[in-house]
Amino acid sequence: MSAPRFFLPMPLAAADVGREVVLPDAVAHHALRVLRVAVGDALTLFTGAGGEFAATLVRADKRSASVRIDAFDAVERECAIPVTLVQALAASDTMDFVVRKAVEMGAAAIQPVVAARSARFPAGERGDKRIAHWRQIAFAACEQCGRNRVPAVHDVVDLADWHAQRVAESPGIMLAPEAPSGLAALPAPSHGLDVLIGPEGGFAPNEVARAVRAGIAPVRMGPRILRTETASVAALAAVNTLWGDFR
Repeated sequence: MSAPRFFLPMPLAAADVGREVVLPDAVAHHALRVLRVAVGDALTLFTGAGGEFAATLVRADKRSASVRIDAFDAVERECAIPVTLVQALAASDTMDFVVRKAVEMGAAAIQPVVAARSARFPAGERGDKRIAHWRQIAFAACEQCGRNRVPAVHDVVDLADWHAQRVAESPGIMLAPEAPSGLAALPAPSHGLDVLIGPEGGFAPNEVARAVRAGIAPVRMGPRILRTETASVAALAAVNTLWGDFR
């Protein structure tokens, strides 16, 4: 059985091997109360900066826990092609699913956008809490899937604003059921790739036209209409199959 993995929101380096480190309260609670880790058990820690640390729980009480850093492994598990998933906002549970699965599928970043037919995004503190929630999902997904670099979950922006700030030369695709060809007809991207996924009602015609003018290629994923959360996973899987980790 592999050691449980924990994201450690604090600096840690290979030079810390041999040191004893006090776990942050939230990490200690998760380890001791949720996963029932006991003194002497092995843990794996990662900070999001790359690589992971083998550690041993050496002290635990009702208020705190400490680990000894035993070794550092510079292992990387990132996708060969850095993909930014540009996801039009959907219902809360759906967005939670999309963020979790995008991390598992290797997306380098997730950019939520407001499209004409997307779900409403709350303003102010409620919106901030929702973004913080998605970022916590990304941390947890990395713990589960073995990634040591946490993909960025960016602040929500309007789709038009995202187009305006995007580097025009960057390759990109947009899932569109009416597109004349599929992903396999495109050349392999030489660097990063933007993948645009529409909301439950799909992109509006003017949004598709704007994307095409910006050099983003519409592609279809077979003859069926996919739900937005299915489309995001299918697109990332197809990219990995054609050019990335699944080859």
